[in-house]
Amino acid sequence: MMVEAKSDQLWKFIDKSAQLRQVAVGYGFTAGPVFSRLGYLLFCDVANQRILKWERGTASVFRNFTNRARGLSFDHQGRLLVAEGGGRVTRTEKSGAITVLAGENVKGPADLVYAIDGSIYFSDPPSSAVFQITPARSGVGGAPPRGEVRLVAEVASPSGVALSPTQQQLYIADQKSELVRVCEVLADGRLSRARDFAPALADGLKTDEAGNVWMATRQGVEIYSSRGEYLGRILTPEPSSNCCWGEGFRGLYVTAGHSVYHLPTLVSGTRTF
Repeated sequence: MMVEAKSDQLWKFIDKSAQLRQVAVGYGFTAGPVFSRLGYLLFCDVANQRILKWERGTASVFRNFTNRARGLSFDHQGRLLVAEGGGRVTRTEKSGAITVLAGENVKGPADLVYAIDGSIYFSDPPSSAVFQITPARSGVGGAPPRGEVRLVAEVASPSGVALSPTQQQLYIADQKSELVRVCEVLADGRLSRARDFAPALADGLKTDEAGNVWMATRQGVEIYSSRGEYLGRILTPEPSSNCCWGEGFRGLYVTAGHSVYHLPTLVSGTRTF
């Protein structure tokens, strides 16, 4: 059985007959998947410093020499945002030019999420920090040197970051403490009232419209309710690094080891771009 339910609530979000399917294989280490509104999947091959484009069953190289990219998202204009482990967060413009949104005092970004107000939150494990790139810098019309990159949370070893469906909470995975924490998002984008949410050694995180949190772990993808109740997990043949919602924010893509997998879902994911 590829889905282990600890609560019958899980079957509201995953059909009992759903099958996990391997859709791409043969990469060094996959991470950071994101599905474009234009109908294709992007994911990182971290070991080989490439971003791959998977479309209609065929993979092609989207970008080489990625500066150890491992986290991807889009903004509201469909521009690609990249957490580059080599020490910066970038935005790929429509022209193909790359704008550096964060670089100074940033050591090794791992994951990022775009907020409806134009903010970008990203984790930087070597700095033990989560940063916010403010809308004046990263939002529609925003560009450096406007705005700022500011520290919003100190976390021992942050990895995945995800916004709740209301965008009033930010979830942060801390691999050192093996906890996922949740913070309240203030009106200006700063964070407050951090608390422990779930005991999990998680890498990437995503949320769905029902408020559940989907956590990529070594065993697969663990699912917790918005109240922190463990609902069950999707078992993957390889340790998973991250996940994302597919076309129309339905269905789950999972990057795991040398592969990418897909599982149909009954719930839509949180729309962040």
